[in-house]
Amino acid sequence: MQKQLLTFLLCSGLFSMTLAQSGGTRSGGTRSGSTNSGWTPASMMAYKRVSNPVVSPDGKLVAYVVATARMDAENSDFLSHIYVTSTDGKLNYQYTFGDKSCTDPQFSPDGQFISFLSGRGKDAKKQVYIMRLTGGEAEPVTVAKNSITTYAWSPDSKRIAYTVTDTRSTQEEKDRKEKKDWDVVDQFQNAHLYALTLTKDAKGNYPVKQLTKGPFHIAGLDWAPNSKMVVFAQQSSPSANAWTSSKIAIVSADSGAVQAIATDKGAVSQPIYSHDGKFIAYIADTGQNSWMRKMSVCLIPTGGGPVKRLVTTPDELPTLVGWSPDDKTVVVSEALRTGSAMYSLPADGGTLKKITPLTQGVYASPNLNNQGDVAFLYQTTDMPIDVYVASLTTMAARKLTDIHSDYIANKNVAKTAVITWKSKDGKYDIDGLLTYPANYQAGKKYPLILNVHGGPAGVFAQTYTGASSPYPIQAFAQQGYFVLRPNPRGSSGYGAEFRRANYRDWGNKDYDDLMLGVDKTIAMGLAHPDSLVETGWSYGGYMTSAIITKTNRFKAVMAGAPVTNLMSFNGTADISDFLPSYFGGEFWDDPQVYADHSPMFAIKNAKTPTLIIHGQSDERVPPEQGYQLHRALQRLGVKTKMITYPRQPHGFVEPKFIEDVGERVIDWFDGNLGRHTTAPYQTASAVTEGRR
Repeated sequence: MQKQLLTFLLCSGLFSMTLAQSGGTRSGGTRSGSTNSGWTPASMMAYKRVSNPVVSPDGKLVAYVVATARMDAENSDFLSHIYVTSTDGKLNYQYTFGDKSCTDPQFSPDGQFISFLSGRGKDAKKQVYIMRLTGGEAEPVTVAKNSITTYAWSPDSKRIAYTVTDTRSTQEEKDRKEKKDWDVVDQFQNAHLYALTLTKDAKGNYPVKQLTKGPFHIAGLDWAPNSKMVVFAQQSSPSANAWTSSKIAIVSADSGAVQAIATDKGAVSQPIYSHDGKFIAYIADTGQNSWMRKMSVCLIPTGGGPVKRLVTTPDELPTLVGWSPDDKTVVVSEALRTGSAMYSLPADGGTLKKITPLTQGVYASPNLNNQGDVAFLYQTTDMPIDVYVASLTTMAARKLTDIHSDYIANKNVAKTAVITWKSKDGKYDIDGLLTYPANYQAGKKYPLILNVHGGPAGVFAQTYTGASSPYPIQAFAQQGYFVLRPNPRGSSGYGAEFRRANYRDWGNKDYDDLMLGVDKTIAMGLAHPDSLVETGWSYGGYMTSAIITKTNRFKAVMAGAPVTNLMSFNGTADISDFLPSYFGGEFWDDPQVYADHSPMFAIKNAKTPTLIIHGQSDERVPPEQGYQLHRALQRLGVKTKMITYPRQPHGFVEPKFIEDVGERVIDWFDGNLGRHTTAPYQTASAVTEGRR
């Protein structure tokens, strides 16, 4: 069973629409001055999001999830449903229906059922549903009081283990009804492990046994081959900051007896049993507990014993996929420069082997069954994401779906090329993805959007440029922009040394890496030096904020969820260990390094028109960071505008808002480059839409 690392900082969220009118109000329609009928933020919202491919035990079927934007008078969300395709290409059909999303499909090991999570009924809590592959109604088998977060079938198909967050006590529920619903900071509701037996008792219920309890949170699980034990990862709380407190243990599904297994000093995660039940593979760091992570695959005997660390992967940030059928190798996936790859790691400690069947693109969510069939998602910059299948023995990939045939019909995709330049200090080759304007004419110079990713350990990869996003790349190209998306030092995909190369140096050498990429596009005769704009989200928003204090070469910028003041960020964000990891200590021990690398401490240098976008429910980069930037620019007389969006976390989840962001970015850039037929934004004083 595949396990995924939690993604802590998002490179970007999603994206949005409509007409920007004078004064900043918006209504339905197309952007002012737009005459394009191809790629727009609005049209790109029709792109379907594909996830969770799962291959059946016999390798004959693959289930997957398709999410579509639901944008009507009452809804702004993504409706997900499960589809099933046969690996011989003969069948492909929708399996679930209705107005409630269905996610996380799994096949029962005996091949009789497909299961999924869905929130139906009055309380809309996510429960496990099972449905015979031969058809019929889906049956809810769990009745948990809170939504189920993850689940897994036992190998004998007789039980399902699942995790669910603790329920509030009777007194807590009473207090909430009486409006005494205060929140105690850092008091979390942990998720614990349960086992459900799929044989009904005398009352017609499925018996459930709670397997874990206590002051810890379950973060991953896998069944033993004998269906008697469950291995799980635990951490002190569900906080994003608690990942370094993780441990691995085994619990008996019958007695509930718990045995600690991997108690490494550093973080551990993603435990998976070998097929013979003798070993557990897991991911572990080197004991440094650093957010600039350096991880490897480890093996430990199920009864406890010495830990074996397997061969290092190129990026040293692998995600476990599973064991080969003969238990001789462990399969992982990870980023590889602007692409991705899968690797086979010999269990005896031998040499790593790359097993990537396709090149130039990006793999996602590989899922491996016990006989060595692997389903995965694959995409390139000009080819949308689809479902593929391969065998570990040959890795000859077969495409199973054509999900986006209607979406891409009659659309020309502006090309994207990988360009490379040498860093200023000569240490690194820096990659960038350069998307050309639609209808590009050789010899003509165009405006350039510099787009900086988040993280800083994010990475821009060769994903499809026509996907919906707050950065609608093809819509930018349709409007006549080059778009440069670099991977400066600090990015993933280039090894642990590169990922750590901005230690105590945010906004300096990484800034140089970015500027040299811009210089290269100008030297290539592509970008016009007087028509440069820039944008970034999260750490990319930090770089945006830093850029406007260092140069006036950009005519406008958009800072999405920007980190602007490192001191206040560390006291308000939900990841208080993050900056001390990157800067080697707390700000009270070394305030100067925090001040030197905080854009707010150099904000007097800023002159660039700045649009600021922030979600009101962002706990990763709280909105106060954006307000600091906006208020300072406003007081300095710099053209600025800030928009906040209700209910939105760090990565936006509502499609109407996603569309709106995309339209606003285009309007802001066009307006400040003088490309508008009308001026959609105020030019004198700043305006903040939304409330704190």
